[in-house]
Amino acid sequence: MAGKVALLLWGAQTPQLLVKPPWTPAVLWDRVTLTCQASGTAGATTWFKDRQRWWLEGCNSFNVKKSGTYQCYRPRTGLSSSVTVSNGAGAGAAGGGHGDTALPKPVELSVSSVSFYRDGKELGKLHNWTELSLSPLQLNHSGHYHCKVQLRGSRWQQSEPVSVTVQGVPPSGVSLSVQPPGEQVALGDSLELNCAVAKGTGPLSFSWHQEGSGEPLGTGPRLDLPQVWVNDSGHYQCQVSHGDSVAESPTLNVTVLVPVANATITPNPPTLQMRPGDPMTLRCSVQVGSAPVTFTWLHNGHQVARGPLLDLGAVHVGHLGTYQCVTTNQLGQDGHRMFRALSPELELEVTPQGSSGHLWNTGGVTQGSYVGLRSPHHR
Repeated sequence: MAGKVALLLWGAQTPQLLVKPPWTPAVLWDRVTLTCQASGTAGATTWFKDRQRWWLEGCNSFNVKKSGTYQCYRPRTGLSSSVTVSNGAGAGAAGGGHGDTALPKPVELSVSSVSFYRDGKELGKLHNWTELSLSPLQLNHSGHYHCKVQLRGSRWQQSEPVSVTVQGVPPSGVSLSVQPPGEQVALGDSLELNCAVAKGTGPLSFSWHQEGSGEPLGTGPRLDLPQVWVNDSGHYQCQVSHGDSVAESPTLNVTVLVPVANATITPNPPTLQMRPGDPMTLRCSVQVGSAPVTFTWLHNGHQVARGPLLDLGAVHVGHLGTYQCVTTNQLGQDGHRMFRALSPELELEVTPQGSSGHLWNTGGVTQGSYVGLRSPHHR
């Protein structure tokens, strides 16, 4: 029986059941070998014979000893198509009949060389192997395939063409990640945003967008900001497209943390002169600075309290002297950078009523005197 040249193409899809020798019909006397070809672990192959589970978690290849219809199964890839191996004889082979005839034994042919072609271009020659694997499938694998086989002592033979069309998968499952993690970065530090796609066939196009910005910030799966500024805070999004299919990532809110600066002290009441015994509070604030901000109060250079508000109560001689507020905040990954801002000094002094000078009181506040606030550099 003359050999038949067939083209076998494998992609990373359902399992394929390979028959050797590669001609049909498959007959026991040809010492038929069945091989289950699929992704995954070979030891996880389950074999079926005549639609019944026959061999659990066996090897992926074996020599057929009994006629029947065989299939193989691999987890996550499914069940293969069936292959029937006959015993080579019908009722007529036993000498009698109902019109059935014995199948003639095919002539065993030895393949010396195989060449595969796509759209007329040779893909390469394979010696002692008659399969072309396309795994993983790509869009550029689409085309018309055929093969040429040279049998030992014979001329080349060509298969019928096979058309392969690989359909593109639209992008989906777009996600964002940020380095350093946490979505917060200190002013002046670097920031790296990465865009990932769970599914989608290429070529894929990437574009980056910030809420409120008309033009894309960049292209490619990564966006680098080598030195961030205040206006880099905001919501970021990545768009992935292939042809007319567009998928968007969830937005990522990036916050640029700002060091404390321009600390000031505000007295309450704001009057410049008070009588001894009047209540007074001092409030410390910063013009800029990302939370959390800590406040430390110094009286004559010594720490006396924490928090933005210093309540002096009824002022007396013990409150005289200079006051200063120290503000700090910690920024960056794990707070590795600390910033500090000092307020100008504010001086609490005693001025006798009707005096144009500034007299220091060393023993107490005399009757008819005023308590006032003054910045030392205004003396």
